[in-house]
Amino acid sequence: MQTHRLIAICTFLTLLCGVITAQNATSSPSSRFGYGELNDNIPTPFRAMGGVSAGMRTAVINPSQPASYTVCDSTTFMFDLAGSVMWTNYGDNNGVRNRANGNLEYITLQFPIWKQHIAFSAGVMPYSAVGYEFQLSNSVGGHDYTVAYAGEGGFSQVYGGLSFNICDWVALGANFYYMFGDADNVTTLMFSEADINDAIMYKSMHVNNFRFRYGLQFFHTFADRHDVVLGAVFENRSRLRGDYTQYELSTLDSVAVRSDGFQTPLYYGVGASYRFDNRLLVAVDYACHQWSKALYFGEKGQLADRSRLAAGVEYRHKALSRHYAERMYWRAGFSLMSSYLPYASQHDLGVSVGIGLPFRTTASMLNLTVEYNRRHPMSGMVENNLKLTVGVGVSENWFFKRKL
Repeated sequence: MQTHRLIAICTFLTLLCGVITAQNATSSPSSRFGYGELNDNIPTPFRAMGGVSAGMRTAVINPSQPASYTVCDSTTFMFDLAGSVMWTNYGDNNGVRNRANGNLEYITLQFPIWKQHIAFSAGVMPYSAVGYEFQLSNSVGGHDYTVAYAGEGGFSQVYGGLSFNICDWVALGANFYYMFGDADNVTTLMFSEADINDAIMYKSMHVNNFRFRYGLQFFHTFADRHDVVLGAVFENRSRLRGDYTQYELSTLDSVAVRSDGFQTPLYYGVGASYRFDNRLLVAVDYACHQWSKALYFGEKGQLADRSRLAAGVEYRHKALSRHYAERMYWRAGFSLMSSYLPYASQHDLGVSVGIGLPFRTTASMLNLTVEYNRRHPMSGMVENNLKLTVGVGVSENWFFKRKL
């Protein structure tokens, strides 16, 4: 048992370094705007249910809802990691392009501190990703030119959280985040005539900050067969410390923007879930990021509010069945989301399905989720994403005392 624990800790530290250094999880041209492609940090099983989180209280590490950590019993250590592969089809006025990206999504752990009253969770996950490379050609005044856009980087976050059961039906929780990272964007203007010099603009953003998120859950079981959970989360606006630099090679001008001109948004979410007879689980979720009221380049209103409505279902026929198929989890869901880019033409639509494959001898599980998203990040552009996420949730009795 001690050897298994040492292997798990070493694996956690190795993958932790991998998540921190992993970037370019996207190749979307829209990631050149704002802070890049945002990540909602939903665990793999809940992604298959449309991305619900606030009202979920199951044996899954759920960093989006810090009040949920006390769901684990007093002897269980939980460990979760996930990776993904995404295929994207981009269509705009310049044609159609196909891209594929892979990424290590997150790594989290969770364990009790005092019986079932206090629990702790920690991990690392991406906040956003920047990665694109494309060109646009045109002519003006009889001069042909090409504009090349390229960018890479992203922002990561490390979190630690505590959850408290203040009574048999109410739990409170809080997460502490440290966010950090860099994003670089390069724009090159090239003319076909050799006597006209190219112009290059380089933009670099380096940020770091501390944030807090708070969670609340009400939960109760009726008649031993009906489990109901109501949840809410809240996160206030926080300043992004760091710097932003713009450098133009054609004029050798460098412009530095004050580091207090950027903020993360106020965030709130509510959700509910209902489980019948420990078999059927249905959940609904609503969340909103108030980006329009957050500073961006020192001004408010530069970005748009981002909202998400999600609903999902999970079914397992019988937890203790001798037939493996009856112990599997079957999941499906959908989501409707608005973009935080103010020039997005329509809401994003997503549908998802997934399965949970329990290990035969432990409470651990392999989770597979497939998501399809249709996005309209900019006017005249359509993105079709197909994403496969594979997660492994490990659950071990580390704190069980054997009787002699």
